[in-house]
Amino acid sequence: MILWAAPGLAAAESAGLADAVAARSLLGPDTWCRIVRIENSAPRGLFHRFDYPRVVYATVFELSGILWFYTPTDGTQSLSLTTRTVERDERDPGALFAALYPGFTRWMWADQAALPESQKRPANACFVESVACLQSRLRRGAETTSPRLLSYYVNTSAGRLGHTVLVYGTSRGLAAIDPGRSPDPVAIPRQIGDNPMELSTFLRGSGVSSARTLSLDDGRGRRELLAQEAVP
Repeated sequence: MILWAAPGLAAAESAGLADAVAARSLLGPDTWCRIVRIENSAPRGLFHRFDYPRVVYATVFELSGILWFYTPTDGTQSLSLTTRTVERDERDPGALFAALYPGFTRWMWADQAALPESQKRPANACFVESVACLQSRLRRGAETTSPRLLSYYVNTSAGRLGHTVLVYGTSRGLAAIDPGRSPDPVAIPRQIGDNPMELSTFLRGSGVSSARTLSLDDGRGRRELLAQEAVP
């Protein structure tokens, strides 16, 4: 295993290290989570609608039995390619990085002890923030039945963009929390039901092109998790 100790802190933070560390902090000590430094060899704009910097700092974490990949460039997306292989993926994710983006070649795990603290709010971290919101509710013992992440996508002039919120059940019906907007839950009218498109349209207003819900409490939906697009 290769370890990297954080040299040149100011330059590293400008490349996204502070966001990656902040995302790790949100996920908490009970989540398997590592910071990775990846060298990007691809010419700018060749493979991706967003340009990754030459050095990428990302947060790799486990959720619902697979690995996920967060960067401030374009948010969170699934990293694992198969289910039931998370231990293998954790040991050697190099092939997964290359499959995610062809320019990702050389990589190193960051030395956890050498990482700086970061109090900033990570950019494009709606997915991570929604997971952290769920963890907070569970720690407090708040009523949280059948939690799931609702990800919806909107076609814009900048391309297809996504957003994720937390949805869960209570004795009064479904509720949703969008941590990026407010910590307060939004009650979902009973007539809307559990349809992802209807839930998304109610929360977003209009313009939703597709949506999906990803169960977090019993492993259902892992096939859908593997196909998760980047969600800024």
